[in-house]
Amino acid sequence: MSIGYNHVRARIHVQAIADNFKDMNRRGGNCFAVVKSDAYGHGLSTVAEALAGAGARTLAVGTVGEAAVLANTTFTGRVVSLLGPQLPEDYALAVKRRVICFCGRREQLRRLDEAAGAAGGKALVSLKFDTGMRRLGFLPEEATEILELLRGLVHLEAVMVSSHLATADEPGAEAFVHEQATRFKEIVRVLRAGGLVVEANLCNSAALLAFPEYHFDGQRPGISLYGGNPFYGTSKENLGCCLRPAMEVTSRIYQVHDLKSGEGINYGLTYCAERDMRVAIVGVGYADNYSRALSGKSWMVVAGQRVPVVGRVCMQMTAVDVSAVPEARAGDTVWLMGGDSAVAIHACELAQWWGTISYEVYCLMGMNPREYVLDR
Repeated sequence: MSIGYNHVRARIHVQAIADNFKDMNRRGGNCFAVVKSDAYGHGLSTVAEALAGAGARTLAVGTVGEAAVLANTTFTGRVVSLLGPQLPEDYALAVKRRVICFCGRREQLRRLDEAAGAAGGKALVSLKFDTGMRRLGFLPEEATEILELLRGLVHLEAVMVSSHLATADEPGAEAFVHEQATRFKEIVRVLRAGGLVVEANLCNSAALLAFPEYHFDGQRPGISLYGGNPFYGTSKENLGCCLRPAMEVTSRIYQVHDLKSGEGINYGLTYCAERDMRVAIVGVGYADNYSRALSGKSWMVVAGQRVPVVGRVCMQMTAVDVSAVPEARAGDTVWLMGGDSAVAIHACELAQWWGTISYEVYCLMGMNPREYVLDR
């Protein structure tokens, strides 16, 4: 959280996160709950404690620094760093905190071994392989070489092998999922034949829902824990229809006034009223991570009715057409996302209007002041 001066509030229902984890864990059997990037904007420490109460035994953060934060929570299980050590100071910290580090470079393995040796302990690693994402990791054909390297690194213990799927959430791209999984199976076979006892994990939320044949020994659900359906708007949407959104976002109306036919509103006067209308000025804008790209495209909910954004989203204010809501007044609550209304706006809808994905919506909107609801 970094925005502390506005009237926007991100309300987090922690029980929804716990319930989503239990649902995904029943499907997968051994879920590593992904809480990277401040738990997708929901708050790392609070979410970690809720997941601990829900039975999570492994949490996956992004950086080693995030892993260190978990030492101050009630979570006592395993912690995985998906990015592994990237900064010089990460190596000693990872060893000290017993973080299982994803490692996809030889340098990372060597430096972790050195740090563990200096501390008189062992460093835990997950060998990260690139099976087609083309981002981070060893190549499949390097598996035998990595085995040989590990034999000389006596302060390392390889406990996992991992890879990332590139197209699991795209119906019609199943062939590439199968291709990556086939490569991953061969990597696992080579490593185990070479004497390593490693847990294999490949599935993200989408693969956990759609590809049970690739669950392996562990799974890494992320967006699904927060109620984001990775298949929203696709032919597979029903696979994630039971997930419960955890984040709601509200603001307040600053002023309500008439706008006469032909009058424009906000910078550039990009919207001109086609009729006499009433507009409400809402206290949210791009400084609050409500994107300017939503200008003239988005909707909000006032008094249980959806109202359209008109004109440009400004730094701290946005106008909406409340002609159909005559009771709207200054001070009223406006729902940007979520709520109990039958017309509540889902993060996936907001993402579509924004031209992005629900991941970004959660991460950015969650930087506003947060309030936690313990029961729902």
